[in-house]
Amino acid sequence: MPKMSGAQALVRQLGSEGVTTIFGLPGVQIMAAFDALHEVQDDIRLIHTRHEQATTYMAHGYSRVTGRVGVALVVPGPGALNAAAGLGTAYACSSPVLLISGQIRSDALGKGQGQLHEVEDQLDVFRPITKWNSRVTRPEEIPEAVHEAMRQLKTGRPRPVELEIPPDTLTATGDMEILPSQEYPRSTANPSDIQEAVQLLDEARKPLIIAGGGTLLADASQALMELAEFIQAPVMTTPQAKGIIPEDHQLAVGAHYALVGPSKHVVPESDVILAVGTRLLFRDFRTEDPPRVVHIDVDLYQPTYDSLAFFYGRVSPGGMIVCDDYGSEACPGAFRAMNEWMADKPEHVIHLTTVQGLIIKR
Repeated sequence: MPKMSGAQALVRQLGSEGVTTIFGLPGVQIMAAFDALHEVQDDIRLIHTRHEQATTYMAHGYSRVTGRVGVALVVPGPGALNAAAGLGTAYACSSPVLLISGQIRSDALGKGQGQLHEVEDQLDVFRPITKWNSRVTRPEEIPEAVHEAMRQLKTGRPRPVELEIPPDTLTATGDMEILPSQEYPRSTANPSDIQEAVQLLDEARKPLIIAGGGTLLADASQALMELAEFIQAPVMTTPQAKGIIPEDHQLAVGAHYALVGPSKHVVPESDVILAVGTRLLFRDFRTEDPPRVVHIDVDLYQPTYDSLAFFYGRVSPGGMIVCDDYGSEACPGAFRAMNEWMADKPEHVIHLTTVQGLIIKR
């Protein structure tokens, strides 16, 4: 195994994982990482920000636009706390962002000596706004820690992660092996669940599609529009899903948040809702005859249950299915499977009327 510093191992492992852009602001605890980045400047572009908050916001925006992992690099303590704002936004938006934070020297951790930029239990600060976070104190641990961070970012719900490395760990040397990038297998939606969902949509007289940010992360725009056009269902988006369907499309009814927007007109007129990549936030809404819900998402997130419980006055075990990881073929695949299954049912006819300019199914 080649001998290198912890900082070189960090940068080379990031390169092995396919990272080509890093947003960072230098400081004393992470200068070794900047020296290592200088060595690979032809392969990894370093964008120097003027404030730590910008590192994570730019990494978040980068991930939203490119579909790749956004990487931020900051000093510990106040620098990391500044970066927490953008990380919290990435968490709320399910964006894959890796924050690499410096630390105080490993031999001073937990001693409360008042070291420069020291924040006691900094890992705990980030736990509510990260999917996973960890600290390494030996240079040999860095490649595996970066690899695990990438696994967390590329599987399940793609929320941000944080990795802390003390300055003495970055400068220490050792024999280290750089791990190759890995493609992680994606599960697919259960065919019986898809068929059950299709049956609900086939029986619907007034179907509605609610598209959330997960549809963008899954690159499911074309498949979603094909299904919407086939069953002539209006498409209502969350703010995070704006752009999944053109705003001037005949089936687009606009964006909603809770019950702000078109939902108070469209939802009561629907008998089946296909909710994709959304946590289904409803507020101040009850109906005597609530629609059945087919839910396609990366996981059955608890607030979704809470929203449905308020929506229905209870949580029904039926009518909900789980798709798989964002970014895979499964969500678009589920749409295609629905289209193929329903293509053999020419008797499925939906008549259109309009209510206050909104397309409602009859």
